[in-house]
Amino acid sequence: MKAVLCTQYGSPDVLQLQEVEKPTAKDNEILIRIHAAVVGPSDCAFRKADTFMIRLVFGLTKPRNPRQGVEFAGEVEAVGSVVKLFKKGDRVFGMSPNQFGAHAEYICLPEGKTVAIQPANATYEDAAAVCDGGLTALTFLRDLANVRSGQQVLINGASGAVGAYAVQLAKYYGAEVTGVCSTANVQLVKSLGADKVVDYTKEDFTRIGQVYDVIFDAVGKSSFSRSKGSLKPNGVYLNTVLTMGILLRMLWTTVTGGKRAKFTTAGLKQNKANFDFLKELVEAGKIKAVIDRRYSLDQISEAHRYVDTGRKKGNVVITLGKPN
Repeated sequence: MKAVLCTQYGSPDVLQLQEVEKPTAKDNEILIRIHAAVVGPSDCAFRKADTFMIRLVFGLTKPRNPRQGVEFAGEVEAVGSVVKLFKKGDRVFGMSPNQFGAHAEYICLPEGKTVAIQPANATYEDAAAVCDGGLTALTFLRDLANVRSGQQVLINGASGAVGAYAVQLAKYYGAEVTGVCSTANVQLVKSLGADKVVDYTKEDFTRIGQVYDVIFDAVGKSSFSRSKGSLKPNGVYLNTVLTMGILLRMLWTTVTGGKRAKFTTAGLKQNKANFDFLKELVEAGKIKAVIDRRYSLDQISEAHRYVDTGRKKGNVVITLGKPN
């Protein structure tokens, strides 16, 4: 089968599409033929080793695991002897946060907590896209910040892969949502449900005199120190990008109380209940996929280059096989 490998850190040119052995499902695993996957900022960060902390976790001089890709949607092709939750032909979506490998034609995963039946009204591409940004946004907003009705929530990077779903989820939970994006994306963010939109090319959200219960930086472009003046006394600042700065701020604000900074490894916190919850929201029309561009697997380097520009809207999807 074809799979994308990354054997060294660097530009998109380091990515290689190679023939590798097709996996075989173990007793507790399912073999999935992947029909859609996602390239997001985290994939590019792993490729570039940006930030340096990625090197500390995944390999100091080169990636210990050359496989690429986390989120996907596809069809179950075979099941292990003790698998009970899935059968051949099931349409599924999921993620592989530990072993990666979603940028390939096939993947084997345990039937447990990171694979679920995809929404009935979603294409493979839609399901992969929602799996990407939706699960991250859900973990930060619901689990870390406990967003609820009547709160004021600001989403920085509201048109991106995580931000687009954060806007929709914050509205679902009853918050008043302010989205921050560029001029070109104002209408998109409004269409996702944002009550207010701040165009960062014209205004700085930290200087407009508004305060929020939650500030969620979905693109890692701000900081707690810069944003804390825009937080209410017990407000929460969330950042999706792991840096030493956010870790130190987390420790400090945990001790001092009041305004708090928080980060979590969202990909490692997922469970079947989260997938099923997103499935229900998509089927009920509460969440919709936001897809900017589509690339084939052999265009993986081009997909990374586009994501590196920082100008994408929602998700960039890799398509393999069936379109729906």
